Amino acid sequence: MAQILLAQLTDPFRIVLAVGLVLTMIRNRSVTGTALPLAAGIAFIAIIIPTTLQRVTEGLPLHIGLGLVSTALLVAVILAVREAVLRFR
Repeated sequence: MAQILLAQLTDPFRIVLAVGLVLTMIRNRSVTGTALPLAAGIAFIAIIIPTTLQRVTEGLPLHIGLGLVSTALLVAVILAVREAVLRFR
């Protein structure tokens, strides 16, 4: 289980999608808000990657659950880095 989580945390496609999610949320914050777009985006990323990969045939709920955790962690780190950059400006 830890190996799956580590693989998801270092997946470049998941990282790029998480960065794109945060950038899109920032750009559209005045219209859509913050929490709902982030939650929907995290769920989308966590579900779409394991369901489109053909190598994940067993344990799909486990992969999706760990995907929710790993994507949420990635988004939290990206938001923390953004806040740190804005503070030090």
